[in-house]
Amino acid sequence: MFSLTEVASLNDIQPNYRILKPWWDVFMDYIGVIMLMLAIFSGTMQLSKDQVACLPILEESTNPEAAQNQLECSTSVLGTAPSTTRDLPDSVAHELLNTQPTPLKGEDRWSQPQPRGRKTNLDYQQYVFVNQMCYHDALPWYNKYFPYLALIHTIMLMVSSNFWFKYPKTSSKIEHFVSILGRCFESPWTTKALSETACEDSEEKQRFTGGVVFQKHVSSEDSSQSTPLIETPTVQFPTEKLIAEAPSLTTLDKKDGEQAKALFEKVRKFRVHVEDSDFIYKLYVAQTAIKALKIILILSYTSTFASKISFCHICQPKIESLTGYDQFICTHNMAFMLRKLLFTFMAMICLYGLVCLYTLYWLFRRPLKEYSFEKVREESSFSDIPDVKNDFAFLLHMVDQYDQLYSKRFGVFLSEVSENKLREISLNHEWTFEKLRQHVTSNAQDEQELQLFMLSGLPNAVFDLTDLEVLKLELIPEVRISAKVSQMTNLRELHLYHCPAKVEQTAFTFLRDHLRCLHIKFTDVAEIPPWIYLLRSLKELNLIGNLNSEHNKMIGLESLRDLRHLRMLYLKSNLNKIPTNLTELSPHLTKLVIHNDGTKLLVLNSLKKITSLVDLELQNCDLERIPHAIFSLANLQELDLKNNNIRTIEEIISFQHLRRLMCLKLWYNKITAIPPSIGLVKSLESLVICHNKLETLPPALFHLPKLRHIDLSHNCISSIPVEVGYLHNLQHFAITGNKVEVLPNQLFKCSKLKVLCVGHNSITSIPEAIGQLVQLSHLELKGNCLDCLPFQLGQCRLLRKNLLFVEDHLFDTLPLEVKESISSE
Repeated sequence: MFSLTEVASLNDIQPNYRILKPWWDVFMDYIGVIMLMLAIFSGTMQLSKDQVACLPILEESTNPEAAQNQLECSTSVLGTAPSTTRDLPDSVAHELLNTQPTPLKGEDRWSQPQPRGRKTNLDYQQYVFVNQMCYHDALPWYNKYFPYLALIHTIMLMVSSNFWFKYPKTSSKIEHFVSILGRCFESPWTTKALSETACEDSEEKQRFTGGVVFQKHVSSEDSSQSTPLIETPTVQFPTEKLIAEAPSLTTLDKKDGEQAKALFEKVRKFRVHVEDSDFIYKLYVAQTAIKALKIILILSYTSTFASKISFCHICQPKIESLTGYDQFICTHNMAFMLRKLLFTFMAMICLYGLVCLYTLYWLFRRPLKEYSFEKVREESSFSDIPDVKNDFAFLLHMVDQYDQLYSKRFGVFLSEVSENKLREISLNHEWTFEKLRQHVTSNAQDEQELQLFMLSGLPNAVFDLTDLEVLKLELIPEVRISAKVSQMTNLRELHLYHCPAKVEQTAFTFLRDHLRCLHIKFTDVAEIPPWIYLLRSLKELNLIGNLNSEHNKMIGLESLRDLRHLRMLYLKSNLNKIPTNLTELSPHLTKLVIHNDGTKLLVLNSLKKITSLVDLELQNCDLERIPHAIFSLANLQELDLKNNNIRTIEEIISFQHLRRLMCLKLWYNKITAIPPSIGLVKSLESLVICHNKLETLPPALFHLPKLRHIDLSHNCISSIPVEVGYLHNLQHFAITGNKVEVLPNQLFKCSKLKVLCVGHNSITSIPEAIGQLVQLSHLELKGNCLDCLPFQLGQCRLLRKNLLFVEDHLFDTLPLEVKESISSE
């Protein structure tokens, strides 16, 4: 036999699962325990005391069917033997009366009682046999199996109540949820975050970024043509004085901080895993509905058999050959107790069913597959706590029935604001002033520079580096610039590469007056911090990212018109049109760099109005010809058309109108010839036309009196015109990677030549006239067909071996004194 404890264990769950047991589930569990006790008690009584007692009925009685119809063991009879003959059939009562013996003659009627009844000629073993046969044949099946049915039904209800905790597909999710929920509830970070939100809520509303209101500025003449993508921010500051800096958060133990960060990651992954399914919700609804159907089934047949529990029964076991009697009257000693237990069991079942109906009502009265943290958002500053859905929402609804504080504390770990605060504490603990100081370096301009890469935020100790001049931040998810930045009086250059940045008002005021150079790298234009458009002292702005999209085919940069001191604008993007509103920068913009990613730049008419441009670079814009709009830039001094698709430069004749043009770069194109009209560009001082497909050089090129720098490398040039000697101001001549065979002596008449690059050609000898280049300091000869070097190289007194690029065996052909002269420091 089994004990009550062993059976009750079916209704047991892990203690930590109790937070998912609402009051109705707990109540049904207790009802189940009561029904279980009833079943076990009735089963125990039946095994120990359940039996029937039978007496034979004489043949003189009426037929069995008549006797059965007249036999009624009423409620008044149950539990006691029949006291009068009226409680039995007439034939049975008559038989019993006739069997009563009369007192013997001469005996006192009230003397010692004499045996009564009628002798049946049955011994004890026959009575035992008859009782067993009649228990099996005459007693209804429900009287015999009620305890077992009650036990089976109770166990099935218990299993149904906790099936969602045991089913593999749901138990793993529930176990994970309960584990995370318990850790979130007990985490020290939860307490700290909730306790600090009240004071920070009012401060957060006064932050600078909260006062930015975007407003589009579209000129009347361009309103029908362009759709601006970058919008103008109108900044509205609150009238009251803002707090200089938000109070620092309480220092959190390092171990607690690491555990909290791990919890944020677990919550994020669990949400992704659970929110895409509603299987737990459906299973709970299904098990509740199944329990309700079971209750209906149990009540339907139990109420039918309850009326058939009787104390007296007529038995016809067909054993007349063994006993001499063919029918017996039997009494069931457990009938009274069985009926009481059955009615109690039915009452518990009815109560269980009512609770099931309430559960179904609760499940369908409102959508449980959606959960809102609106109340938590109102009570705390974590207004970014998202609403959840599906199984995640259902589990939180179940937890609310236990204690709503669990959901409130759990919501802290769904908030990105909360996570960022935790990262800030951990970050400041890790990146101290001493550690940051070790990462400060000097750049090429001998400026104090600090570069931070892939941190969780900006350490507060950065603002204590008062001598820092350049600050580079890359892949930092949230940069918060506080008022302490005003301590960095030497800060002039700021790089924000994929770093959304927020500034306080005091910090913005400092940056507005002190920042000179700003680099912004982004993926989408919305990532550009809006406050950058109001930095009135900014002189250089670099925007690297996608300024174009499928929905905005034309770009407007009208926001930049408030940058009244802007001198240099660098756009590395995918523009197909130069923004028309760049003309508003005309009075002060001197350098414009557009570096496309290969997107064809189609419309350049806006360039005509930017008359203040001195330096223009249009790189990788898929240009096929030199844009005519450039010829209107009278102040242009440098033009760079690198890495385009230019094949012909016949338009170069128009450069004669650009009287200030000094540098022309047409490198990395597909130019096949330089037109003679190049000689009309008298102001040209530098020409870079390397990496093209040139085969010949026009003599007119060497009639430019101011030309100092020529780079013709990596073309297909086979000869150098003798007119090269006319370039008396030539200082740099590069023709590396061509097909030149002979260096004309006229080249060495360029006495000011300092750099000569003729490597990787087909030159067989170097003229002795090279000794005339007394200012030569850089010489490339490697990759030719030389046999020796002229000893006249020793006359080039500025030439040193580190800038002499030639094969070692050729260098060894020089006289010893020449080699020593060149090798000397």
